Amino acid sequence: MKLLLLVTFVALAELDYKRSAQSCPDRCSCSFEPSSVEVVCSKGGLTVFPRTGLPSNTTSLSIQNTNLGNITAGDLNAVRFLNNLQLYHTNLANLSSDMLVFVPHLDTLDLTGNKLVELPVNLFSHSSLRSLVVKNNRLKEADPAWFSNNSSLLYLDLSGNRLTSISAALLHKLPLLQTLDLDGNNLQELQADLFRSLHQLETLNLAGNKLITLRPQIFAHNLKLKYLYLQENQLQDLPANLFHRLQHLELLLLNQNRFRHLPAGLLDAINPSVQIILTGNPWECNDKMEYLMRWLTNHRQNVLFEEEVTCDHPKTLKNLQISSLTDSQLGVRLQ
Repeated sequence: MKLLLLVTFVALAELDYKRSAQSCPDRCSCSFEPSSVEVVCSKGGLTVFPRTGLPSNTTSLSIQNTNLGNITAGDLNAVRFLNNLQLYHTNLANLSSDMLVFVPHLDTLDLTGNKLVELPVNLFSHSSLRSLVVKNNRLKEADPAWFSNNSSLLYLDLSGNRLTSISAALLHKLPLLQTLDLDGNNLQELQADLFRSLHQLETLNLAGNKLITLRPQIFAHNLKLKYLYLQENQLQDLPANLFHRLQHLELLLLNQNRFRHLPAGLLDAINPSVQIILTGNPWECNDKMEYLMRWLTNHRQNVLFEEEVTCDHPKTLKNLQISSLTDSQLGVRLQ
């Protein structure tokens, strides 16, 4: 009799587990695979975390375009196997420092399009995050205290916020970082040693800020850099040796800045197959343009939209293609 009761209990427990594993919350859709469960809640009207019906073996959870407003460690305790969490446009304004304490396997966290003004200290010290996206929020500061030392993060996207500065102390905690996106902030000046600890960095996006110039050695330790986005800033001049150690650079965007000239030698030491965009600058075609004119003439295959790299001044040369200019037009004396 006791054996029969035990067998019945085990059978009911297994049935209950299977029902739980195969259930799906209201206003969500679920995809069940042998080794993963993906849950997407994007049907609107969701105002609280969908605990009821959420499979306990959920590995990927995406909550999109809702009025969730808040999420706690208790909510995520229901999905301890989670490795991918997307809270996309969910009206989040605050997060608790222990939010991720019960999801130690979390690999990717996307907080795009919320109302976050700040993040609590140690928020990301409870997990082994590899990818973090806090794009299009209202952050005014990137606090080093978010992370523990030697974080495992490979990808960090802080674009579309209100950052006026970024500290070397923050990046020092991210030695494995391969991609850093700071596009669309209010950065005006960068510390000389800002990227010093990022020896694995391959992609750096500084576009859409208010940078006027860059320090000579700022990229000296980023020898693996492949993609460098500097477009849509207010850059007026660059140190001649700025790119000299970037021999693996594949793409360099300098368009939509305020360059009138480039210093002699700026582009000489980088990867000979690099692709560059130089359009949208007020190029001043006089004797200081000689270096860029000769470089363009000899590297047309490296320049995207090369026919649009034209003179802005003087009026007599306005809209002429720089690579087509002659020494006499630039006022260059032949040696």
